[in-house]
Amino acid sequence: MTVAVTGASGHLGRQVSDLLLEHLDPADVVLLTRTPETLAALAERGAVVRHADFTEPSSLADAFGGVDRALLISAVDLERRAEQHRAAIQAAAAAGVRQLIYTSVPEPSEGNPAAVVPSHRATEEALRGSGLAWTFLRNNLYAEFQVPVVRQAIASGRLVTSAGSGRTAYVSRDDCAAAAAAVLVQDGHENRAYDITGPDAISPQDIASLATELAHRPVEVVQVDDDALIAGLIAGGLPEAAARVVASFPAAAREGFLGGVSTAVEELTGAPPRSLRDVLAVGLEEAARS
Repeated sequence: MTVAVTGASGHLGRQVSDLLLEHLDPADVVLLTRTPETLAALAERGAVVRHADFTEPSSLADAFGGVDRALLISAVDLERRAEQHRAAIQAAAAAGVRQLIYTSVPEPSEGNPAAVVPSHRATEEALRGSGLAWTFLRNNLYAEFQVPVVRQAIASGRLVTSAGSGRTAYVSRDDCAAAAAAVLVQDGHENRAYDITGPDAISPQDIASLATELAHRPVEVVQVDDDALIAGLIAGGLPEAAARVVASFPAAAREGFLGGVSTAVEELTGAPPRSLRDVLAVGLEEAARS
């Protein structure tokens, strides 16, 4: 069986690719990327590296050739990625791919205010109607993204949020990669959706308590509304569009869309997911050394 990974030069794609090369014949691992030269080390290990660009649909047909099962890692352009994903799905179907695994988001329903939801929902709908077998890996927010948030909170003594008491089941990127690799190499996951989460649903107060524990200095939670959070992010240097995307996630947590905890990581990989505390402890220590 030949498996493929799109976006293989990105953070998640690279991690999945490394895991696949540990478990499969490298000749059966196809890595798709806009920048093949960045994967030279994996090509030297025997992986098949092919050019594929979601903005150039004509590049996709040959890229998926001879592939049985593929991981479609969501593209980064929120405005255009639903269209890009549909092109990739069509190309995969035309090339004879039997199953596509897609990295989605928890509860991609119309009521979820997270800015990424519409494109994820559109992609899931396209996959359901494609005739291909599909698997949705609905990854919660990366725990690693909380490291700079907590560093700033420790420095200021304030964790500013608009999440209220809303909880998020933060999951490490390592666990997302392990789950994706498992589904690529295992049978029996066709037409199923998995919530990929950490072991606990974490509130802003929980994060402040972890920050206080790890830094040995007090951190308090400061609740603001969405507009104030967006204004603060812009003042901190984010473009307005990016600030609105970032602020949509605490809104989703506040409304209960990110707090579900599942056992999927352990069921798929055989190992329990890492806790947010463990990710923060490692991340803060690495940041202190750099």
